[in-house]
Amino acid sequence: MTDTAPTVLFICQHNAGRSQLGAALLQHLAGDRFVATSAGLSPADEVNPAVAATVAELGMDITDRVPRAVTSDDLDAADVVVLMKPGLALPSTPSGEVLEWSFPNPESWDADAVRPLREAVAAKIRETLLTR
Repeated sequence: MTDTAPTVLFICQHNAGRSQLGAALLQHLAGDRFVATSAGLSPADEVNPAVAATVAELGMDITDRVPRAVTSDDLDAADVVVLMKPGLALPSTPSGEVLEWSFPNPESWDADAVRPLREAVAAKIRETLLTR
């Protein structure tokens, strides 16, 4: 057993909504048990404001996070890769475990619409990652 916390990489299309939400929630729920990161295939310019608002309700500010593209190095370094949408075309094969979750894209949603998504992602993290 290693003393190093496993790295979990959340990936979605734009790294603005679902993957940012997943990484923030894992950080919030697990503390230092995991290293939470996120990336996307075609990054947006900024984190989705509605997603950031619902994360702020939990006491976390993610407005300064910058969406970025997933790299082969990211996929090599991650112990667990969580695809927030099944079937994403990655730049290389991940070396760690791959989980495919299916969550809708909150791109045009307001905070009221994002809250149920936030709770669904948190529940999935609790049942899938925090039980390890």
